[in-house]
Amino acid sequence: MADFEPRPLVLASGSPQRRAILERLGVRFVVRPARIEELERGEPAEVALENALRKACAARKHTEETVLGCDTLVALDGRIYGKPPDESAARATLRALSGAAHTVFSGVALLSEAGERSAVARTQVSFRECGEELIDWYVAGGEWQGRAGGYAIQGLGALLVREIHGDYENVVGLPLAILLDICPELFPPSS
Repeated sequence: MADFEPRPLVLASGSPQRRAILERLGVRFVVRPARIEELERGEPAEVALENALRKACAARKHTEETVLGCDTLVALDGRIYGKPPDESAARATLRALSGAAHTVFSGVALLSEAGERSAVARTQVSFRECGEELIDWYVAGGEWQGRAGGYAIQGLGALLVREIHGDYENVVGLPLAILLDICPELFPPSS
């Protein structure tokens, strides 16, 4: 009798960053992006968690599947900065974040036969003072597209950041500490 091979995790996201993180960890998964209307207003932690849960629910086709939904957003003084729709909005977002400390929230929701598990990660990111030339240069490169807060810390967006307090991978898009907390079975046992 052949050994039972568990189903791979379903990642309810098309994010290349989330895929790369899971691949690096050796997690077996399939990608099934969820097409939902994301909430953009409300208390940031609650919005991130609700969006993550909506994504997981939308991607789940069978109750025996384990589905991971995640939503990352940037908040400054209670205002949510999602993915800028155009260059003008990207510039305005980066101007708002310039010289300030903001919080990156990621809601993580896992649906499985065992039920729903979820949590929110928070990471503080401080931006350097960004002049118009730096902002124009960054926006012209296009890296802001599809990024919460209009920047990618794992790319050239690192030049905008002065310091970070918390989970770096959360800012990239998938908080590993939270993922391990809610889904330890994805990872090898610790010694």
